[in-house]
Amino acid sequence: MRCPFCGAIDTQVVETRLSEDGVSIRRRRRCNACDKRFTTFETAEVRSPAVVKQSGERQEFSRDKLREGFRRALHKRPVLLALGEREISSLMIGELVMNELKRLDKVAYIRFASVYRAFQDIDDFRDALLEVDK
Repeated sequence: MRCPFCGAIDTQVVETRLSEDGVSIRRRRRCNACDKRFTTFETAEVRSPAVVKQSGERQEFSRDKLREGFRRALHKRPVLLALGEREISSLMIGELVMNELKRLDKVAYIRFASVYRAFQDIDDFRDALLEVDK
């Protein structure tokens, strides 16, 4: 780590502790050249996998592109129109999403269900887990 005061690269860690938010590591460092101290923070970088296009080009995964792709693909399609309703409740949309998530990824289903159904205690989680195992 380069010293912000003199630019030397010879620094040493004097103290390490978890930051207040618990998301990063706080390190106190001392420069061996100028003897000044400074603080650095270390955080985990979680990156989505690169998307390899048909052309071989690699791009960073984009939720917005995926969302836009769904929107375009479903435009004027009878996915929700098949219900024959002029309006659809958010409850119905939530149930449709949960049905698909249950088939696609059971952990994602539980995560969505815990928020969507506002789980209050461990019994709610147990019931959802039993429902997934059916």
